[in-house]
Amino acid sequence: MTGIIIVLVSVIAAAYLIVKKYYAPGALLFVGLITLAVVALISPDPILTGKKATHLEGLDVIQIVTNLLQSRAAGLGMNIMIIGGFASYMDRIGAAGALVRLSVKPLSYMRSPYIIMVLGTMISIVLNIFIPSAAGLALLLMVSMYPILLAGGVSRQSAAASIVMSGCVCLGPSGANNLLGSELTNMHVMDFFLNVQWVIAWPALIVLFISHYFIQQWFDKRDLASGKITKEDFLATATQAENKQPDAPAFYAFFPLIPVIMLFVFSPLMYKGIRMEVVTALLCSTLFALVIHGIRTRSLKECLASLKAFAQGMGKVFTSTVFLIVCAEVFAQGLTKSGGIDTIIQSVSSMDAGAVALYTAMVVIVALASFVTGSGNASFFSFAPMIPDAALTVGANAAFMISPLQLISGIMRSSSPVAGVTIAVSGLSGLDPFVVVRRSIPVMFLTGIAVYFSAMIHI
Repeated sequence: MTGIIIVLVSVIAAAYLIVKKYYAPGALLFVGLITLAVVALISPDPILTGKKATHLEGLDVIQIVTNLLQSRAAGLGMNIMIIGGFASYMDRIGAAGALVRLSVKPLSYMRSPYIIMVLGTMISIVLNIFIPSAAGLALLLMVSMYPILLAGGVSRQSAAASIVMSGCVCLGPSGANNLLGSELTNMHVMDFFLNVQWVIAWPALIVLFISHYFIQQWFDKRDLASGKITKEDFLATATQAENKQPDAPAFYAFFPLIPVIMLFVFSPLMYKGIRMEVVTALLCSTLFALVIHGIRTRSLKECLASLKAFAQGMGKVFTSTVFLIVCAEVFAQGLTKSGGIDTIIQSVSSMDAGAVALYTAMVVIVALASFVTGSGNASFFSFAPMIPDAALTVGANAAFMISPLQLISGIMRSSSPVAGVTIAVSGLSGLDPFVVVRRSIPVMFLTGIAVYFSAMIHI
């Protein structure tokens, strides 16, 4: 019972600090360290054993942070940083912008407003596979797709909501949550994507597109009739976004696609003769783009200078994502060491519907955490590492329990008014964040329900 109390107090404390706009990684680290210290004081067993234990309880609390930093920075963290560097380099040479412009161009030839909107959302979700940053993709879409949606006849409220939802399901092999999911299930990242994540996601995407079409149309008609929006909200206006990317030829749009193509071709699904890691694929793609960019610019100095963006992207992702992951895992360690999580799992597994009850509880916890923090990474990395052992206890399929949590974390982030992507899109469209999520929440709620039931049949 003591462990459950510690878990509840820790979760409430972390949620309170984040809601009060405290720095999220700092809040998670702070609460996690205090939780570990309390457990070290009251528990008869050491909180850390093995070769890396310091044999002093107070130091063991800090050693846990050291161990997580060492393991994450060298493993999953390095993968995420290389992804960040690759994305930054694609921005630097204009390849990401070329991909987005080329993808959204066909929309300008269509005339049905809400069909344009739904097709735009489809394109955005596909682009998210190759541009895994939700906020980064949204900024590109604000200068390319947003004006097309307005010109097509939807309101800026509906257009902004569409772009906020562009990264809601985080499909593909290159997102931080996806990499953790494949690591926890010991699956190749493409195997996890195609045979687990996609199996769950495609029914939910159908629900997303259909509900998005009708819900935004209903909102536009009702709000226009009530005076909440006016005809001016349907006029194409310039956003405050600045496209800082250089003009790049259309063939540069191929560069961001190369890593996913390589990972797919050299995977257990296609050809097993060559083992391809995420980092290797990204580095090969970067070097290929570097050579082509150098030949095109005919400047070795410019070619090598562009690599600075790769290094800066790695550093930026360490501060924004990898450090957040470590802090979230310190928080999760505190919850785990308290014994409260084990007590909850044992209680749930003793029920007749043990696997379903555990799955439902984790979905609710991750959904609430993502909504409150505005971060899919923080919530998923806090609770996902507990799933493999918990799934084994209740006889569930760990992969099909982890994947919906990853999908739900992205869906609820796109419903949160404090999420970075929401704040960015709201600022550029001149709308209040709550006005934008008022449009995204109903769609995301229905999509989340679809994910929940789609995964349940496989658990």
